[in-house]
Amino acid sequence: MTNSVRPVGIPGRESIRSGHTDVIPTSPADHSCASPESNNTPLTSLGTSTNVVALEAAISRVQKLAVVALSAMLVVVMLLSTVHLGVLIGEQIVKPPRWLIPVQGLLEIFGYFLLVLIGVELLETLKAYLRKDVIHVRVVLEVALMAMARKVIIQEPNAVSGATSFGIAALILALAIAFYFERLAKRDPVHG
Repeated sequence: MTNSVRPVGIPGRESIRSGHTDVIPTSPADHSCASPESNNTPLTSLGTSTNVVALEAAISRVQKLAVVALSAMLVVVMLLSTVHLGVLIGEQIVKPPRWLIPVQGLLEIFGYFLLVLIGVELLETLKAYLRKDVIHVRVVLEVALMAMARKVIIQEPNAVSGATSFGIAALILALAIAFYFERLAKRDPVHG
């Protein structure tokens, strides 16, 4: 079996050992290596590279810990909000006239109900982030659309100006267009 020398990194600085080629640095300047982000950016030493990797790992652990803490707090808030929604419904039912909830009470209940649903979607976003380190655009758009729907439901039409109403309508339209294009991108086999 013939061993052939294949250049690995620096031409002329190869050795054959156990049938594969290793780069043998001969000077401190040869200890540089490429950054994981770019092959054109040399680092000054291998020690710096390991420090960067260790720092990135520590930051990643802190991020995960923060997301877990946020998730736990959000679960507590959602449970308390659900209990509060139940109490709110109960109060509206027992108020005279019994078993008939007035329109203002219905608007309050629907607004609170949508608020709890927004919490559920936020929890879904945090779960997806914990699983894949990615925030899904679709879930964020759904949360934003629900928040705007809640705003429209609970606001009094006479209490807001026309400019505010047009602004809310424009924001809902922009979110709907973004949601449409996000769904279109999911169906496109070239990009998805």
